[in-house]
Amino acid sequence: MKDTIKITDKGTTKMIAHRGASGLERENTLPAFIAAGNRSYFGAECDIHVTKDGKYVVYHDDETGRLCDKNVVIEETEFSTLRALKLKEPDSETFSETLKIPTPEEYLSVLSRYGKVAVIELKNAMKPANICEIIEICKQCYSLDRIVFISFCFDNLVEVRKILPKQPVQFLCGDWSDELEEKLSTHRFDLDIGWWSLNEERIRSLHDKGIKINCWTCDDAEKAEQLALWGVDFITTNILE
Repeated sequence: MKDTIKITDKGTTKMIAHRGASGLERENTLPAFIAAGNRSYFGAECDIHVTKDGKYVVYHDDETGRLCDKNVVIEETEFSTLRALKLKEPDSETFSETLKIPTPEEYLSVLSRYGKVAVIELKNAMKPANICEIIEICKQCYSLDRIVFISFCFDNLVEVRKILPKQPVQFLCGDWSDELEEKLSTHRFDLDIGWWSLNEERIRSLHDKGIKINCWTCDDAEKAEQLALWGVDFITTNILE
């Protein structure tokens, strides 16, 4: 039976299940979030898109073709059409009769049941009204102190902070840039960066400025243990635990 790969020395580093326990179940599905809930993960990450008719779905890609029986652009497609799509079974090209693209409410219901922190990526640039609605969904379904918002779009996080001045947010990026620390410090944002961009000196400097550090997506146990030794706050992973 397939299972996670256990890390022996995490120190104080907390593990985040990337798109749920996506090394075990189909990513960003309820089984993946339940699998994460049944394990020692601190939290589980998901991705939220806005649909054509102003509703919300949990899916990573901008288009559905990689995992679904029909390829459509999520932001150009109505919610009902997206919910009717069939997803591939884990490690298979067979389409499931039961797996569906989840809603944020369904995702949050699972995390609430298991008491896991919800790490929510706001996909692509969103209108302020959409961000406000997503926050309201979060308020209705879970406690905001158990939610972290992340995004590659800096303005999405600025908008979150306008509504929730103390809400934990993490700016997503891949590679390190020299202006990153000052930008994060000015806005009081934390960081979620590609793990390969970190070293002990950068981690220490970020922590000295009060910036928490998440890193994505590390599936190598030896590298994860090194990151933990350096003191990263979170590691986002598909399969490590």
